Amino acid sequence: MKLVVFDASPAFDGLDLSALEMFGELAVFEKTAPAQVAERLSGATVGLTNKVKLGEAEFAAAPHLKLVTVLATGYDVVDVNAAKAHGVTVCNVRGYSTASTAQHAIALLLELTNRVGAHARDVAEGGWVARNIWSYNLAPLTELDGKTLLIVGKGAIGSRVAKIAEALGTTVLAGSARRLEELFSLLPQADVVSLHCPLAPETRGLVNADFLTAMKPGALLVNAARGPVVDDQAVAEALKSGRLAGYAADVTTTEPPLPENPLLAAPNCLLTPHNAWATDASRERLLAETVENVDKFLAGSPRNVVS
Repeated sequence: MKLVVFDASPAFDGLDLSALEMFGELAVFEKTAPAQVAERLSGATVGLTNKVKLGEAEFAAAPHLKLVTVLATGYDVVDVNAAKAHGVTVCNVRGYSTASTAQHAIALLLELTNRVGAHARDVAEGGWVARNIWSYNLAPLTELDGKTLLIVGKGAIGSRVAKIAEALGTTVLAGSARRLEELFSLLPQADVVSLHCPLAPETRGLVNADFLTAMKPGALLVNAARGPVVDDQAVAEALKSGRLAGYAADVTTTEPPLPENPLLAAPNCLLTPHNAWATDASRERLLAETVENVDKFLAGSPRNVVS
């Protein structure tokens, strides 16, 4: 049996893949261009993908393919209807990055409020020595105790963020894009809005000019969900006007961001390269769950099936 990993980097970087090799011949590619997918699928029974898209053409060209396991929770890279039509089971991996992503979301928020990274860089660059004073701030620091945090999308990750935020003394509110009127009524109450909703038709472009106008002036926004949930241009304009005091995100609409993305030049904007999920512990869980997906499928008891 042949297994193909289309984009092993960064999910499996540095990990021991011998557990997958036990199932048969394993072909591992760091990345795969769209034009290479059909060739690499040739003769494969199992395909493993993170961001490489699999659609009708790819399934039609792979008559031996029986299982696709997505190296993530979101499975929009796979046309599940085409997979069904060709008798291919599609599985995902759930919950592996909940702790890591929640931790990262809080880290983004704390950088907006405490600016630890900015102050550490300034000290390393000689700022403290040059000032010859025992304490200084590069910008106002914000205490979260007593503030209100609105979480949009209180699933596993959002709930975890809520738990941590409550320990910091915040009042936590929960909103949903499916109840837009209710969500908009909560926005003026929130000092911080943290996004944890999945990308869906009702969440694409959710954070637009109207959303930002409804927020409390001077509030903070954190995005550890998906890039297209946010209108990058609208956020950049809100930052420039001061309507939004700060934006921190682990995602952008296009990844990597295009050079002209307005967020790259926006004030009080922190961006990390979509690595909230990628702690060593999280990636180890991802691999273990993927191995279990393959094992259960071959045993006739598929798990985490989404097709």
